Amino acid sequence: MARVFILAYGNPMRCDDGLAWHASDQLTGKFPVAEVEILRLHQLAPELSETIRYAEAVIFVDAASAEGSSPGEVRCQEVLPESTARFSHHLSPGAVLALARQLYGAIPRAYSVTLTGECFDHGESLSTAVEAALPTLVARIESLVQQTRAQQRPSSGAFPPASRKP
Repeated sequence: MARVFILAYGNPMRCDDGLAWHASDQLTGKFPVAEVEILRLHQLAPELSETIRYAEAVIFVDAASAEGSSPGEVRCQEVLPESTARFSHHLSPGAVLALARQLYGAIPRAYSVTLTGECFDHGESLSTAVEAALPTLVARIESLVQQTRAQQRPSSGAFPPASRKP
């Protein structure tokens, strides 16, 4: 089981909403497959709680709306389990973590890395601002993965499941 999961989600048929898929394409092959797994998704779903239950870290990658920030702005923040996880067609990263904790007692470290989008129309191309900021987003994700791999590397070379408890 991978130590780090990168969950790249959004709609690749809605311009900037698909930026996480573009980022995941650039990240593919940069890390050992046994340590880092990249999943491309349209949205976060409850079954992801089982997928991440043994992870040491999860990195959620998504486009952000332009409210309060400029197109192309990269943000990274730690994600904590939300107090309640409601089932719907869209779950937040905190809700997925809450389900992993509630169902499996797992609490991996988690981060949300977003890039503010500009155009969410139909189409597969990224806006100029997002295209220009994509290398910064990818570099930030790479940095988080490297930090996680360096922090928890056991001397035996084996990677045990996350064992942090609520």
